[in-house]
Amino acid sequence: MYKMDIRREFLPFCRPTIGQDEIDEVVDSLKSGWITTGPKVARLESDFESWSGGQEAIAVNSATAGLHLCLACLDLEPGDEVITTPITWPSTVNNIEICGGKSVFADVEKDTLQILPQEIEARITSRTRAVIPVHFAGAPSDLEPLRQVCKKYHLALIEDAAHAVGTWYKGELVGSRSEMAVFSFHPIKNMTTGEGGMILCRDPGRADRMRRLRFHGISRDAWRRYAKGGLPQYETIEPGYKYNMLDIQAAIGIHQLKKLTHFNKRRTELAENYLDLLKDIPEIMPLKSPDYSHIHAWHLFVVRLDIDSLSVDRDEFILHLQEENIGIGLHFPALHLQRYYREKYGFSRGMLPAAEWNSDRLFSLPLYPLLTEDDQVDVVSALKRLVERFSRKG
Repeated sequence: MYKMDIRREFLPFCRPTIGQDEIDEVVDSLKSGWITTGPKVARLESDFESWSGGQEAIAVNSATAGLHLCLACLDLEPGDEVITTPITWPSTVNNIEICGGKSVFADVEKDTLQILPQEIEARITSRTRAVIPVHFAGAPSDLEPLRQVCKKYHLALIEDAAHAVGTWYKGELVGSRSEMAVFSFHPIKNMTTGEGGMILCRDPGRADRMRRLRFHGISRDAWRRYAKGGLPQYETIEPGYKYNMLDIQAAIGIHQLKKLTHFNKRRTELAENYLDLLKDIPEIMPLKSPDYSHIHAWHLFVVRLDIDSLSVDRDEFILHLQEENIGIGLHFPALHLQRYYREKYGFSRGMLPAAEWNSDRLFSLPLYPLLTEDDQVDVVSALKRLVERFSRKG
């Protein structure tokens, strides 16, 4: 099963799966003369609404922009608190700060990295306004108790579903019942628009406000002002942002969404193969899947390194993996220990033990539909060689 030799060519951590359908649709946009926000963005929103079960869909130029719009709609006041996980990309928490809120971190379950509802409830104060769970790596957070906590304390629930396009929780598609959920279409994600994202929102009034805010706060969709029968007149309702998706991006997403089920099926096959290949390397510990009913989208395949049994730490280990021509990811160093949050709030080690334990040990293996089983053997063989090389037992 294991190979003795180092892989000859570098294996990238991720590679998007783009077919001729996407290419032809982009060319059609370029030839049409309609490049910016237009009918194909509207088509992708309509398709996403149908796919999700009828929620309002708002296309944006990134999931970061989507999270910003969700928080902006809460009209946070200085000192208002938003509770989230420390194991996430900085944008989840940066947006809280940008909107004038105070970031509050809750610990995660040690082997799934999903935020713990009891940890959230323990941190609720009179200033708490919202909770942002992250559906980490493509598995869902435990939404039932999260919804109960938010209902009990009258809090907004904003789901960071950047990893979770196609994830299911207890028979429901993530986003299909969400108050607000935000998906990412970055090239690394399960489907892509190059850059981009989508908000799903249950409340039509809030969705309309997000549509205004994504384009300068004006009262009409930008593209309809220049379409046949449209009037160029507009009204500024409130100051907004420049977060609109382009038609040339949506052209890719229209076909990526159609292929999403196939993409996720392939990711699942590859993840299951990793789990089988890694069974004999106890020093490499994959995340566990949550024990509640769900369907994993397998955006990431995250493992933890048993640094206590090795003579190197995680960072040195992954540098050696790169020398073996294996690309890796780091998802994610705990945010409460990052400089800005550490210095602003006085956070320190010992606050969130499960997040910190994982932060020191985790990294992500290549996982994408174009990956082959032979590629996976190369990855696992490199892991095996390095574990044996740096074992304290050797």
